[in-house]
Amino acid sequence: MLVLATALVVLAMLGVPTAPRAEASSRWTVPLGSQPWQWELSHPLKLHNARDMGTNDKLPDGQRAPAPVIYDIDGIINPASTVAALHTLGKHVVCYVEVGAAGNYYSASDEGIATTYYQQLQAAGEFGAKVPGYPEYYLNIESPTTVSIIESMIDTQCAQKGFDAVETDIDDEYGDPNTGFTLTEADEESYMTTLADYMHGLGLDWWIKNPDDTGDGYASDMYNLADAVLTEQCNQYSSCGLLSAYVGHKAVFNAEYRLKPSKFCASDDALGFNGAKFNVGLTGVRKPCL
Repeated sequence: MLVLATALVVLAMLGVPTAPRAEASSRWTVPLGSQPWQWELSHPLKLHNARDMGTNDKLPDGQRAPAPVIYDIDGIINPASTVAALHTLGKHVVCYVEVGAAGNYYSASDEGIATTYYQQLQAAGEFGAKVPGYPEYYLNIESPTTVSIIESMIDTQCAQKGFDAVETDIDDEYGDPNTGFTLTEADEESYMTTLADYMHGLGLDWWIKNPDDTGDGYASDMYNLADAVLTEQCNQYSSCGLLSAYVGHKAVFNAEYRLKPSKFCASDDALGFNGAKFNVGLTGVRKPCL
């Protein structure tokens, strides 16, 4: 109780809301079958740009690819007006946010708040080790303060902007033994269960990210809560089989970066995965399988 009380005091000082939200009555869940999608995170989505919108892409056989019906975009740099415009076009929109690490990528103006989430987490002492290869720091996911700041971010940047679902990046932090924390699979599952329940309460679906990376039972354990899966390079690293619980039951989206579509599309198609090749920068360039 002392830890929770301390966390609430810190959050109040940072201006983070701590009151719970009411349970949402309904939410959209991506159906099975072919779901053309676009994943663009490098800049605010340009609604009149064919590359960003994925409206001029080609299938492996050279035919024009169907226009995306789902757009997965950065929840912070994209405004509510972009989400609304996509909804007007009949699209669904997924909110990308990081929940297991924080980088100093956004200004307070970008986030529309007085103190950035990065600064809030830093001031609360929630940083662990640096994420290899990125200017980010792992988060103490066992801390109630971390949970509350991340929940506030999801509410403000995803729910209040009208997104349909959330892609939670670095939701498998325990898989890295050098986070600066002693984390177990159970710790991660507890953290993501809390966040999944919160997202569902806001009327948002949860897209679990790379649950096959850890090579254990994490993907299967989170099956009941996850509404869809976004995995990266599961063909390249031969980890697609760890998503077997989802096959034929929940939508799976696979992004490959190095393999040519001719090397993975047949496998993805057979499993019912929505596969596509993207560039690592996720600038809007894509080569979808279907």
